[in-house]
Amino acid sequence: MSTSPLPDDDLLDQVGPALSRLRRRTSGGRGDLTRNLVLNLVHESPGEMTVGGLAAEMRVAQPVASRTVAACIADGLLRRAVSQADGRRTVLELTDAGEAERRRFASEQRETFELITTAWTAAEREQFARFLLRYSRDSANWSSRRTSPGAE
Repeated sequence: MSTSPLPDDDLLDQVGPALSRLRRRTSGGRGDLTRNLVLNLVHESPGEMTVGGLAAEMRVAQPVASRTVAACIADGLLRRAVSQADGRRTVLELTDAGEAERRRFASEQRETFELITTAWTAAEREQFARFLLRYSRDSANWSSRRTSPGAE
């Protein structure tokens, strides 16, 4: 059992809205935000990614994910391919242009982070980055436990 005091409830109540503001303010707009999310999900997938898997990860209906994928394919960022595990399935892959776009987004996000935190010390930037990455990993683990069969 931890002996450290619990954080202030008012402070914790501000976390969700703050994360929402970060997403809105640090992206190039809704289209860029969605495209960036799709490209990262396909890139980070430990296995093959399907439109259905993408919909589940994005927490949207399959037709929404399908339209988003169609737009990314039309823009040359994704391609459909035959699954190597099951030839009846269609999977999504990044094209070279899609990988370049994903890296461009990452570069812009880093630049934005550096501009926003310009008054921070190097130690503050690093600590925040470490906590943000930890939060991201832990949220992914929490999410997969929630969606796994037999999860609580």
